[in-house]
Amino acid sequence: MPRIELTNMVMIQDKITGKVLVQERTKSWKGLSFPGGHVDEGESIVDSAIREIKEETGLDIKNLKSCGIVHWSNSKIFDRYIVFLYKTTEFEGELITEMDEGRNFWISIDELKTRQNTNSFHHYLPMFLEDRFNEAFGSWNDDEPWEIVYK
Repeated sequence: MPRIELTNMVMIQDKITGKVLVQERTKSWKGLSFPGGHVDEGESIVDSAIREIKEETGLDIKNLKSCGIVHWSNSKIFDRYIVFLYKTTEFEGELITEMDEGRNFWISIDELKTRQNTNSFHHYLPMFLEDRFNEAFGSWNDDEPWEIVYK
């Protein structure tokens, strides 16, 4: 039976500076990404995003705008990994800069686009930054590189 994993990711952008909040992860999915996490049993997707952001960054967010989904399917065992994407400019609280997974910091979008990264986060950026996509779907297995199609 294939496994399905539900997750979320949120781009938080400061209205004044235009910078976005990123996490530099050192344990799982190493590299830069927007904060987010797993959906708990019995929890809505939006509620999970709000909870994960609070846990990982210390910030309270609201008025999330959906940016679509990114989902991956393993072409051998058919496991599926689904990420619900959101963005917001409405947040308050004091940022936690250091966490178990790594560190949180603000970065310009231009700098983020040019940073080398070790995970597949670059596949997610068009979903957040371009309003022309609803979905990105990809497949992977341990023997082949990832392929992704935007729709």
